[in-house]
Amino acid sequence: QVQLVESGGGLVQAGGSLRLSCAFSGGTFSSYAMGWFRQAPGKEREFVGGISRSGATTYHADSVKGRITVSRDNAKNTLYLEMNSLQPGDTAVYYCAARTLRFTTNPNDFDSWGQGTQVTVSS
Repeated sequence: QVQLVESGGGLVQAGGSLRLSCAFSGGTFSSYAMGWFRQAPGKEREFVGGISRSGATTYHADSVKGRITVSRDNAKNTLYLEMNSLQPGDTAVYYCAARTLRFTTNPNDFDSWGQGTQVTVSS
């Protein structure tokens, strides 16, 4: 059974940066497309970024385009999300997710989820 564990969240001032990590276990990491999603209080879970199984293709939501980098290290079974120029509107719980088929931005298409890591951006 696939297990995902996020880390790296925290409190950061506006304009700052964070790097989130997602440790993958219980399967062959390179067989899974991976995504990052976030959910703010009172809002639906939304797509942030993602990456193909090989890492050759990355995807970004328009709201964060130019401010994030999604990467993966298939040798270390780890997914990353680097976020720059953070704003209070980026405050949310961030989740990583995995699916065995091609990448999609729809969270309902993902099979496995981590427990989330809180990112809080102060103004």
